[in-house]
Formats: sequence, C-alpha cells, structure tokens
Amino acid sequence: MDNDFSLVRRCLIPADAFILCGCLRAAGLNATVMDDQHMQAALLLAPAIGGARVMVPQAELTQALEVLAAFERGELALGEDADVGCARVYEFKPRK
Repeated sequence: MDNDFSLVRRCLIPADAFILCGCLRAAGLNATVMDDQHMQAALLLAPAIGGARVMVPQAELTQALEVLAAFERGELALGEDADVGCARVYEFKPRK
C-alpha cells in the first residue's frame, strides 16, 4: 500500500478544508483532511498549528492541483437549476 501523501492546501477553517476535499473526491481522487480536530477544539490556535491539511496520494497531486484551480476559477459551480438530489462522480478533464 502506498502511504505517500502530499499536501494540497491548508485551511484555517475546517469547513473550508472539507469543501475542498469533497471537490477532490467528486473528481475521483482519494483526498483526506488531517488536523481538523485540532482546529475544531482550539480554533484560536489554528494559525500556530498551520490549519487543517487537505492531502492526496502523491501520484494524484498534479490532478488535485488542477481540480482546485478549476474550483477557484468557478468552473465547478452548479447552476441554479442543478439537481442535487443524487450523488455522482464528475469526470474532470483539465484544460490543455
């Protein structure tokens, strides 16, 4: 089993880390959030601890960075009439 994980993003608010993790998982990546319990237990210490970490396997780092860049550009936003009643994995195709 490959346990080499890479840091994708740090978030001072745990909810932000889980939103980004959800985007990565929806794109089919094996993302996880670490250190979120520390942030929730002592939010004032978040800057000292470094925030919650969003991590992916090292082999998925490049695609994870592309997904988060698309998220920040607003390309993954749902339309107002989007049906959110069912779960599905989205096909993410990076721009060339």
